[in-house]
This record gives sequence, structure tokens and C-alpha cells, in this order.
Amino acid sequence: MTDFSAQALSELFARICLSAGPAVMEVYHSDFTPEQKADKSPVTLADQRAEAIILDALQAGLPDIPVLAEESFAAGLRPDIDGDFILVDPVDGTKEFINKRDEFTINIAYIRDRHPLAGAVYAPAKARLYWGGEAAYALDIAPGESFSLGNAERLHTQKGKAGAMIAVMSRSHADEETLNFAKQAGVSDTVSAGSSLKFCLLAEGKAHLYPRFGPTMEWDTAAGHGVLNAAGGSVTNPDGTPFLYGKTDAGYLNAAFIARG
Repeated sequence: MTDFSAQALSELFARICLSAGPAVMEVYHSDFTPEQKADKSPVTLADQRAEAIILDALQAGLPDIPVLAEESFAAGLRPDIDGDFILVDPVDGTKEFINKRDEFTINIAYIRDRHPLAGAVYAPAKARLYWGGEAAYALDIAPGESFSLGNAERLHTQKGKAGAMIAVMSRSHADEETLNFAKQAGVSDTVSAGSSLKFCLLAEGKAHLYPRFGPTMEWDTAAGHGVLNAAGGSVTNPDGTPFLYGKTDAGYLNAAFIARG
């Protein structure tokens, strides 16, 4: 267990995400060739380089906390997470990355008692950084720039009202079940976003609802979930019960969830 506060953890993660940004953007602006993992999902050199940077930084800052990272997991590494642990997605939204769309993110989250205690999300192509522990903040900052709290903006969610409910949908995975849920919830408008930025739009008060019935992995959602919690929002199972992490028996696969502002 760490002695860091939730807010200090989120600030540490924000700095680490920021430090991985230049390596990700170097690949993004190159003529890279995507590869395919055993599960048929795409991966690029950016995922691998960013994860190496993040894991080194976490080892230096939080050496006693096990880390479950997407690419290491794909390579067969299964750390013991009986207690606090960290989830890392070095590039969430790989399809956005490959298609040269800017909506991919670097994600780190701290899990305690199966809930996200702190999280950070960085969209390097958008130069937008989000983090949250006890409170949530955002900052416009380019990859490689020095992190400073001075210009950060505090984030607060907004509740949707009848006739003015905005739902954020996955650009790649909005299915019929998701669309039907949004209609029944009284959604009046939708916006599209890739990767964990969907949680961040709720945290900023720019959308009110994010229903997801398609599969995700824990590292896809934990950092955004942490930011959203800190901004006053929530993520639950569709029946309203808590949305939990550390699902070892399920291979860290998420079921459906509803995120709310």
C-alpha cells in the first residue's frame, strides 16, 4: 500500500503520461506499420515504447505496487494483484492512432479495493491532459512540456436534463443495444469520441451519459473512470451496482457499464 494521497498519485500519473507523449507522437508522425497480437487486435511501436517508459517510471516511483499493463499482459506477464495495483494502457484507441485520428490516449490508474482511486489520461495529439484523485483537473499541454498545476482547470460533471441529454458514443463500437439504451434514457443528442476521452468529456461536463455494452478491458476504462469519479460522476453496471476491477477470473474483461456525469 502506498503512502501517496489519491491526488498525489493522479499528479504522478499525469507526469508519467506526459513523459510518454513524445515517444508516442514520434511513431504517430512516422510511416509505421501496425502489427497484430495473438487476440487479433492491432498494436504499434508506440504501444511498446510508451509502455516501457511508463513501467520504468512506475518502478522508480511506486516500486512495491504491481502493475498490470496491456502489452505486458499480452506477452504473458500476470502479476499478483491481491491488493492495490496499477492498470496501464500505453495507447488506448489504437485504431484511432492507426487511422491518424487524434483521439487516442495514454492511461494510468491506481486500483484499491477494486475501485479506481486515481487516474490520468493524456491525449498527446490533442495536447490535453486529465487527472483526478480527490478532485479532477485538465490542462492543455504539449508532449515534452513541463507539467505545472498553475494553469490547470478544475473539472465538474453536469447532470443531463430531459430534452437536453447528451450521450457520448464510441466512434468504433456504437452498437444497436447502446443506441437503444440511449434512446430510452431520453438522450437528445450524441457526440462521438474515441478511446478513454469519452469519460473525460463527461468529466468536463460536455456530455452526460456514456453507455457501453460492447466488450472492453480493465486497462481501457480505469483511468477515465478515476478522472470521472473525481469530477463528480460515476460508472456502474447497467443495474446500478458498482463497476469493479481486478476481475482475474474473467481475464480482466469488462462487462457492460453506464458512465454518468
